[in-house]
Amino acid sequence: MAWHKGMLLAFDLETTGIDVEADRIVTGCVSLINGTTGEAQTKTLLTDPGIEIPEGATAVHGITTEYAREHGDDPMTVVGLLTDILTGQVYDGVPIVGYNLAYDLTLLDRESRRHGLESFAERFLGARPVVIDGFVLDKHLDKWRKGSRKLADVCAHYDVRIDGAHDASHDALAAARVVYRIAQRNPRIAEMPLHELHELQVRAKAEQARSFRAYLERQGKPFDDVREEWPIVPFERQEALA
Repeated sequence: MAWHKGMLLAFDLETTGIDVEADRIVTGCVSLINGTTGEAQTKTLLTDPGIEIPEGATAVHGITTEYAREHGDDPMTVVGLLTDILTGQVYDGVPIVGYNLAYDLTLLDRESRRHGLESFAERFLGARPVVIDGFVLDKHLDKWRKGSRKLADVCAHYDVRIDGAHDASHDALAAARVVYRIAQRNPRIAEMPLHELHELQVRAKAEQARSFRAYLERQGKPFDDVREEWPIVPFERQEALA
């Protein structure tokens, strides 16, 4: 059976910003999806990140500092639960699917370290995960397509539903639909052994990063923060966890 017909765990975060080293989780979603029936068991968690949620971030996901403080759970508890769920599903042989997952998985690792938990990266990568990233696969398979690669635009390209952009549960499920449609349209990808598919994306992400860095260099723009590593960027900045 092709992997997209089996069980998939969709994952997405909404956060206080885009810096994986310094920003915090606001909401996290994990959704265990049966690729054959479409049934999904979805859990969305809200945390009080412990810092102000910038207005720009609130404009994206709709959650204010005040709302998070009143209704959010302890961030250590939420981070611990998310890391346990993802690692547990990896040990069960379930692929982790999403969109631009290097961001979400790296930020979750930094949050685990910030709260004094065992490094998520060490746990997760030690379990030999299979990660299927719609962002990486789409760029690999359709390198020269013009236009935005934002999730909502890619959903439109693949003719899949997104119920509400920048909500963790909606984005997680939409990303899973994109991955599913990529597999439907590309039998070679659908039939590829999972760990081979994972390694394909490791190579593809590195190639994409090198190409983007070269483009930025030609434009005279900074490129030091364009990283090749995937699915988790190695930890280097202890001071960012304060």
